[in-house]
Amino acid sequence: MATERTLSIIKPDGVEKGIIGKIVSRFESNGLKPIALRLTHLSKREAEGFYAVHKARPFFNDLVTFMTGGPVVLMVLEGENAVLKNREIMGATDPKKAAEGTIRKDFATDIEKNTVHGSDSAENARVEISYFFPEVQVHAYDWKKLT
Repeated sequence: MATERTLSIIKPDGVEKGIIGKIVSRFESNGLKPIALRLTHLSKREAEGFYAVHKARPFFNDLVTFMTGGPVVLMVLEGENAVLKNREIMGATDPKKAAEGTIRKDFATDIEKNTVHGSDSAENARVEISYFFPEVQVHAYDWKKLT
């Protein structure tokens, strides 16, 4: 198995519900370590740039409005098969279709307010991480030495 990095975002609805710790705990208990973490309020420009792939879709403007409507938590998670593991922990995009015990099943309101974002491939993870975290901010840690 390969150690990977992936981007995870706790969206404004997750921050507003006060479940940041619960979400981070789920990642950590499943072997994903946050190696970079930042609470921020996305500007319209940042949100439009990040979601540019969806620009032609009818939900684009609503997505940008939602993502700029409150603070978000940006995280780089590292671990074995981090991209796939993160997606499994999050659950299906539509919380009605998400498996029991996933973040979206437990905390999301609907398909638009679905609490978290996660990269969908290793390549997209690299692009998404670099969008929010310059490489100088993301370090590999030897967690055994820190504990």
